[in-house]
Amino acid sequence: MDPVSVFPPFPVIMGPTASGKSSLAMILAEKYNGEIVSADSMQIYRGLDIGTAKPTADDRRKIPHHLLDIAEITEKYDVFSFRSAAEKAVTDIRKRGKLPVIAGGTGLYMRALLYGLDDLPSSPELRKELDEKYDNEEHFPELLAIMERSAPNDAAAFRDHRRKLIRAHELYLLTGKEMTFLQQAWKRSARKDARSFVLVWENSFLKERIALRCREMLDSGWIGEAESFIRNGLLDAPTAWQVLGYKQIGQYLAGLLEKEELFEKISIATWQYARRQNTWFRTQHPEAVRISMRDKSSFAEAEKTVAENIFS
Repeated sequence: MDPVSVFPPFPVIMGPTASGKSSLAMILAEKYNGEIVSADSMQIYRGLDIGTAKPTADDRRKIPHHLLDIAEITEKYDVFSFRSAAEKAVTDIRKRGKLPVIAGGTGLYMRALLYGLDDLPSSPELRKELDEKYDNEEHFPELLAIMERSAPNDAAAFRDHRRKLIRAHELYLLTGKEMTFLQQAWKRSARKDARSFVLVWENSFLKERIALRCREMLDSGWIGEAESFIRNGLLDAPTAWQVLGYKQIGQYLAGLLEKEELFEKISIATWQYARRQNTWFRTQHPEAVRISMRDKSSFAEAEKTVAENIFS
């Protein structure tokens, strides 16, 4: 049976880091009998709590959350794994008569859930060879140089994402085409049983929110959390190494940064990431309703906008 004809569309709340996605998701879940599905590629890892701004224990007691703490930092986790797990979570939540509320900032995850993914070719043998050669800080620059020559669009898009660039190289070797080109084969229209929304802040306000959150996280034990995981191989982990802030904390622990320098570097890196997120949501999600945010009072209006689009 077509889920569109049985259930109301489920909301997908997206936006850059520190934009208030989790807060709005909680408001929606509490008011409309919902459960929250995280679409954050780093919140899946157990123990990376402060640094990934996971929902609080209190929030998780109030509202069931899904796709948090489902992997160790030593495990690989990709967009295909997410899409499968998210679809299962949505189905299970609907079976319980509740409303799935998707919230997160990982653009590729959102795109995969809303538009689907075509199965791109792969070779386990080739991927194993590429992983062994390039999935490390010593030899990754060699891969980047290769891709800048052979697949410049992929190099530009994935230069800060080691696993994605290795996958792009695999695809290029198998097809002779860039991953950014092949991904254009995604369907051109979003699924009909979902409605997506982007939280949009003026740059000055978002910068302020990012700086405030970074300060609060550092004051709440983030350095201690990071020290334990760095000691246990976080920065060499298959995909968890990409988590924001931990590399800078590693530099601080090595005596290369002062405390205030650490705060500044993390704030800048987070703002740069937020800008990339904004570009992604603007270009990759034309279907999304853009909700202007100004301050805490904006969340009531945002909730109203989401409800009007879901239940009308």
